[in-house]
Amino acid sequence: MILVFVEHIDFQPKKSSLEALNFANSLSTIDSGEVKAIYLGTRELSINLGVFGVKEVYRIDCEHNCGSDQIAAVLSDAIGKLSPKYFMLSHSSLGKTIAGQIAVKSGMGLISGAVGVVKEEKVKFRKTVFSGKAYAYYGFNENGGIVTVVPNSISAESSSNELAQYSTLNLTIPQSQIRSVEKKLVKGKTPLAEATIVVSAGRGMKDPSNWGMIDELADLLGATTACSRPVADVGWRPHHEHVGQTGIAIRPNVYIAIGISGAIQHLAGVNNSRNIIVINKDPEAPFFKAADYGICGDLFEVVPKLNEAIRKAKSV
Repeated sequence: MILVFVEHIDFQPKKSSLEALNFANSLSTIDSGEVKAIYLGTRELSINLGVFGVKEVYRIDCEHNCGSDQIAAVLSDAIGKLSPKYFMLSHSSLGKTIAGQIAVKSGMGLISGAVGVVKEEKVKFRKTVFSGKAYAYYGFNENGGIVTVVPNSISAESSSNELAQYSTLNLTIPQSQIRSVEKKLVKGKTPLAEATIVVSAGRGMKDPSNWGMIDELADLLGATTACSRPVADVGWRPHHEHVGQTGIAIRPNVYIAIGISGAIQHLAGVNNSRNIIVINKDPEAPFFKAADYGICGDLFEVVPKLNEAIRKAKSV
């Protein structure tokens, strides 16, 4: 059995968890085992996970927002009860937090940050290494293990018309050892790690008051905004928008870099994007070497014209 932990917001499964389900389906085609899912909550999810190839969905009854230590403990108990060969979850902020704890509690091996799976003599999980410039392959022994799946490394499209059976798994949520003092959530935008389109800008913007055109472009494209490290360091943009080797590593379908030179530390966090578009007035900017498409021009002329063209195209 391949058991997948599904994160959700108000019972709407997160895109990254649906990607983990499809990753599990890919694994099931090369290594036998049904795909089953597990989540925490008080009622059924908004969509039946059967359309993602899931045969059975386990719900652990939980009436409040559990802490990461509670989630790790109860999922470890679930693994002990269900004995899956593989336990999979998204390489999200929560997934990265609890995967190691679950590995220790359950005694299973852990491969974190997988972007693919293949079978030669045995099943191997592919990871990016050296800042995304190469791949490395890792495997478990015959007992299987825990795998975290990098968001946007596989499609989240459904592929079945089947319906999964839902059942309740009776497990006790342990007392938390962590006290939450304050929680601040960014609302209304797709998290950077899950975004399919990202509009990013750097010091070329010259002043934070010029960011209106970037926000407008992002709104027109339904994109999430990001920035380079120098911009976050001087306080022009919040640190949670910082992408790069020392920030968030992303792999959207489209990454638009505006006024960013393309330092190697920045490229390390975005070079797995499927399409990179660069707007910069410096023809020698290193980012152009990594770009699929480039516009060599003054961003203060190019971006407003781009916004106007998109508005006209959407109004047709």
